[in-house]
Amino acid sequence: MSPLFKAAIVLLAGAMLIPSAATATDSATFDDEPVSFSEAPRNLLASLSPASMPSPAYASQHSDLMFFDNGVVLESGDLETPDGYTSGFRLTASFSPAQSALDVGAEFTYRESEEVPMQMADQALLMDTTTMAGSLLAGIRFGQFGLYAKTGFAEWEGDPVTRSELAGDSTGTARIQGFGARLKQDRLESRLELEEIDAPNMAHLNLLTASIHYAF
Repeated sequence: MSPLFKAAIVLLAGAMLIPSAATATDSATFDDEPVSFSEAPRNLLASLSPASMPSPAYASQHSDLMFFDNGVVLESGDLETPDGYTSGFRLTASFSPAQSALDVGAEFTYRESEEVPMQMADQALLMDTTTMAGSLLAGIRFGQFGLYAKTGFAEWEGDPVTRSELAGDSTGTARIQGFGARLKQDRLESRLELEEIDAPNMAHLNLLTASIHYAF
């Protein structure tokens, strides 16, 4: 595994271990009367509730989100392409500075593709591929509307299903980039997403998707 992906994994693990900030307060004596829970500002209590925390602009529709007291949001979910050739998983660590509408994060993805038809050296063949990618993410939320962009690198490996003199194992590292937009209206959510890997052998992972989800 290359240093790029080791760094991505360390970054995700480190985000989980970031300690939450604490403020110093005067210690209460035993004679002090405890403060009633009802005296706490309601808006402060609401801000600490995970249900009230907005999901990052680049959060997937079907992923699982974990909210931490320090503002870090962890996301995990499965990946599958519409053509059925590719499956994998996605891990993301996100943070919103000063509880703003800006989201920044790091993403790690792992994908496996089986028997993908492709052309190599003027020869049609089937190839199994494995791809690991690490990316930086940035998004911004305007109420129910959100935009995001990503950039990073992907390390891939291809293994032909049928061996030949012209087609053997191949590996490489390529640039990965993408952007997306989402719009939420009550229970309706629409999305437009584009992701591209700058490697001809990984063209089957380039995606342009538009979707509409309605929660019943």
